[in-house]
Amino acid sequence: MTDRPNVLWIMADQLRFDYLSCYGHPHLHTPNIDALAARGVQFTNTYVQSPVCGPSRMSAYTGRYVRSHGSTWNGVPLRVGEPTLGDHLTEVGARAVLVGKTHMVADRPGMARLGIDPNSDIGIKVAQCGFEPFERDDGLHPNSHRQGWSAYDDYLVSHGYESDNPWEDFANSGYDKDGNLVSGWLLENSHLEANIPEEHSETAYMTNRAMEFMEGAMEDGRPWLCHLSYIKPHWPYIVPAPYHDMYGPEHVVDPIRSAAARQGSHPFLSAHRDLRVSQCFSRDHVREHVIPAYMGLIKQLDDNLGRLFKWMDDKGLSENTIIAFTSDHGDYLGDHWLGDKDFYHDVAAKVPLIIADPRPQADGSRGTKSAALVEMIDLAPTFMNAMGCVPKPEIIEGRDLTPLLHGTDGFYRRYVISEYDYCSFEMATALNLDQQDAFTKMIFDGRWKYVHCNSFDPVLFDLEIDPDEVQDFGTSDEPEHVAVRARLKEALFTWSMRHHTRVTATQDVVAGLKVATQTGILIGFWDEAEYEADAGKPFSSLVAAGPPSEPLVTEK
Repeated sequence: MTDRPNVLWIMADQLRFDYLSCYGHPHLHTPNIDALAARGVQFTNTYVQSPVCGPSRMSAYTGRYVRSHGSTWNGVPLRVGEPTLGDHLTEVGARAVLVGKTHMVADRPGMARLGIDPNSDIGIKVAQCGFEPFERDDGLHPNSHRQGWSAYDDYLVSHGYESDNPWEDFANSGYDKDGNLVSGWLLENSHLEANIPEEHSETAYMTNRAMEFMEGAMEDGRPWLCHLSYIKPHWPYIVPAPYHDMYGPEHVVDPIRSAAARQGSHPFLSAHRDLRVSQCFSRDHVREHVIPAYMGLIKQLDDNLGRLFKWMDDKGLSENTIIAFTSDHGDYLGDHWLGDKDFYHDVAAKVPLIIADPRPQADGSRGTKSAALVEMIDLAPTFMNAMGCVPKPEIIEGRDLTPLLHGTDGFYRRYVISEYDYCSFEMATALNLDQQDAFTKMIFDGRWKYVHCNSFDPVLFDLEIDPDEVQDFGTSDEPEHVAVRARLKEALFTWSMRHHTRVTATQDVVAGLKVATQTGILIGFWDEAEYEADAGKPFSSLVAAGPPSEPLVTEK
């Protein structure tokens, strides 16, 4: 046990905020996540910095906006030298450990340029966002030349599940009524029982691996942050028994849709609706077929978290471990006639966030909800504070949530920001955009959500009167809408103009750059009197330091 708390940072992939009972789902009961909320703070306005896996996670791991760290889409490497949460924790003797998914892509050319061996200790950390990879698995191993092989595959083989692709053939496939093994990638198979016992599924496996890490860490003695990053409920949407048939069409909530929105003319949203995944999920029978499996995956996750939390209680770990639970983005599931993610409606860009802090300072806030505007980049400074790191405002753009956890003053935010670079996505091709023009940016002030769609009209939602975001005021001539668009556009511009990449100089260093006069660098002084009036000391006080005490050594 350490004096500083440990941190268990749980992230589910593609989990909607409203598919938990503590966030209001009428049929999907998640008692273990609800119990976590009852002993912590449940945040109701948490937004990701990008509605797609890679850049969202890179923002969470760096505490920085997408435009700052530069990893703008899946497959875009996080550049060598970009400071991460793991780097900051290492400075104070804490471990930052990964169990599961990051979606990190290593900057191999940058590592080669700097002579960093990818197999060295520093090379491994650079390639894993600063995490010590207890187990890295991004969870996508379909049948293809890019299949890959994971430790989970080895685990399956060791338990008798042998094939050329155990992940595909067992964890993410099932048997149809004719006894044929069929892939979970095909949505028509979502209702089938996955071809694996639940105890050997991906979710159960990663839960076990987290416990294995924590068991060993108890003997190590150093404080730790464990990032337990689950692969599910991300597609493929298929789940083992008994979760495959817990829910049916009667449990599928009605979609958030507007006929007018479907016929709307905004080019970006039209291109999004034209995607195969959107066309598919816009069909009611698809939603009724797939969403029960999605719900089953979440129920399985909740049950495994219950198993994990009880184990931590039994081991005494809960007494000194901050537990944070969140997601990297949501899932449209046919809402707004859309599929997957990639835009800024709340169902995609807003995520659940629950933080349970066991320290006595948090006793007064337990079981409360906070409607404060929160960003995913706020997690890094919050964890850093808890684990004894000095603040780094020159690097970290997020804001420490500790005041909200401890019921004190000190946290305030006017806007949340999210960004989406779709230059490599098929929508950019459909819209005939050059790479540099295919981007959107969102700013939200708690009521008005403004989306700058480069090359196209903006999008504007008023969540006070239209919480479902079905009415777009982006081109409205109403004076109020014109004024709001101008205000938020200006705020977005101001944010964009800030220094986002000056990370090598602390505030003290920057302040020290202002004292050039004190160090004999005199620009614009006419005479000694002007100097003395400005510096407040006589000109004669400027005295040479003299030669160094040790002579300089030069090679011959």
